[in-house]
Amino acid sequence: MQRVEHEIQRLIKEIDYDEVTRLFDMLSGGKRLRAKLILKIAPEQKNAPLLAAIVELIHGASLLHDDVIDEALTRRGVASVNATDGSKTAVMLGDVLYSKAFSELVQFDKEIAKSIASSVTSLSCGEMQDVKMAEEFNEDEDKYLKMLYLKTATLIEAAAYASALLAGKNAHSYGIYGKNLGLSFQIIDDILDITSDSTTLGKPAMNDFVEGKCTLPYIHLYKELNKEDKQRLKNSHAKSISEEEVLWIKAKMKEHKSIEKSYELAQTLSNEAMLAVKDDVELIEILKTMIKRSY
Repeated sequence: MQRVEHEIQRLIKEIDYDEVTRLFDMLSGGKRLRAKLILKIAPEQKNAPLLAAIVELIHGASLLHDDVIDEALTRRGVASVNATDGSKTAVMLGDVLYSKAFSELVQFDKEIAKSIASSVTSLSCGEMQDVKMAEEFNEDEDKYLKMLYLKTATLIEAAAYASALLAGKNAHSYGIYGKNLGLSFQIIDDILDITSDSTTLGKPAMNDFVEGKCTLPYIHLYKELNKEDKQRLKNSHAKSISEEEVLWIKAKMKEHKSIEKSYELAQTLSNEAMLAVKDDVELIEILKTMIKRSY
């Protein structure tokens, strides 16, 4: 990971613009899940740290744009770039990171480069779908999971697939692992948005629903409610809600086991990912650690 961080800093320095360096230094590195995944799949490959750095720049760019779209004032507990320097600057910084990542990606084999580049197209489409779906209450689980796959899982899938190609491993199996890891990871995040407090999250609790996002627990809850309660839930969608409504939603979720049902899907996806790489102990451990974040 030290080599990955060194590569990231090298790429930022090569851009040769002090403002980019200043703004990038403000960003929190986060979990570096995608980078760690690449290093674990292709530990002996000399270009693995560079590939990991490229993927992290892409991920960072997507988060910058995501914060602008969501008008988020914080990211991982610190002020977002759009909060400190404005949305225009945040968008342009994201564009710089994307373009630098792509300029470095051309050094790799065509199939590796294509898998990463295609995932960026997918995540951008997923972001568009997410924005569109937030315009009204969504009760369609399949529609939500498709969006989740595009927006979140595709880059993790591509990172696993590309690093397997780099290492001469079964790229298809590792791609399945990455896809399911990405989906289950985001479902757990959806759960935590409801069950954790704002200090732990680094953002307001139940912020997803306030922003108009009907994540899996809300979709499961809606299916179980009577007509009157369905309308009450819809009335709270995409707006600041009172503490009374927060407590009502949480109570109904507890009554109908909405969190548990969402967790079951995350566990099923995780189990499928484990089967895809059943001989890779370290990757299986990543899944086990991730799934435990829910409680």
